[in-house]
Amino acid sequence: MRLDSVEGNTQRLDGGAMYGNCPKALWTRWSPPDSENRIALACRSLLCREHSGRTILFEAGIGAFFEPELRARFGVQEQEHVLLRELAALGVAPEDIDVIVLSHLHFDHVGGILRPWSPDRGLQLAFPRARYIVGADAWARAERPHPRDRASFIPGLSDLLTATGRLERVEGPRSAQLGDAYTFTFSQGHTPGLMLTRIEGAAAGPITFMGDLIPGVPWVHLPITMGYDRYPELLIDEKAALLATIAAGDEWVFFTHDPQIAAAKVHRDERGRYSAAQAQATLRWP
Repeated sequence: MRLDSVEGNTQRLDGGAMYGNCPKALWTRWSPPDSENRIALACRSLLCREHSGRTILFEAGIGAFFEPELRARFGVQEQEHVLLRELAALGVAPEDIDVIVLSHLHFDHVGGILRPWSPDRGLQLAFPRARYIVGADAWARAERPHPRDRASFIPGLSDLLTATGRLERVEGPRSAQLGDAYTFTFSQGHTPGLMLTRIEGAAAGPITFMGDLIPGVPWVHLPITMGYDRYPELLIDEKAALLATIAAGDEWVFFTHDPQIAAAKVHRDERGRYSAAQAQATLRWP
């Protein structure tokens, strides 16, 4: 298979929210803020083109579905749908995407499956043939959000996905559609049923799409969590367990929100502290 990182629309969000209880004096070393205390964030996807001809997209970023007022509120930097432009640069049209895997349904991970905002139409899906895969618990959360995260979901998106007749809600470690080369780990610390995909078959070795469990390099450090995480202590425990497995297998991790690094390996030092190693700004495998 061929794997490519694909950049999408970028965001600027409050640094304190992204780093939880981490002191500002520390997180500013990793993420210099602007005059509004916002830090730069990517919304990156992973494109997999199998030898069989099937094309799979892991997440779709935030996209350009927001109306101008909300685009400004949530710090989306570009008006155009960057993901579609970057896919085209790789020779992939929207109708070429066979499957889209969604770790969860927060708008900064699924907004890119929608066409850009227009005052003349409502929400429309951008990938006309795609099948959609999402965890059952993440789906249930989007259907019945908590007041704390209700604003993180896109009203009407669930109805659009259901109406395609091409939706699979996953409950176990594998998808009936994807097959054995893809396995899932589920996490509850950030949001119920966050689904992390481990991809086998790549020339450089297995790679796991970390979603919002570890959104970027600084969050590889075990104590670093986001203010958006529902259960930070649980998230740290989940992160420790998964990183131990990945480091022991000398495997790769993929970051969706890191503005500079798409993928890295995980190093564990003699004190048990984790850090990113062999960082890659873009992924072009093989």
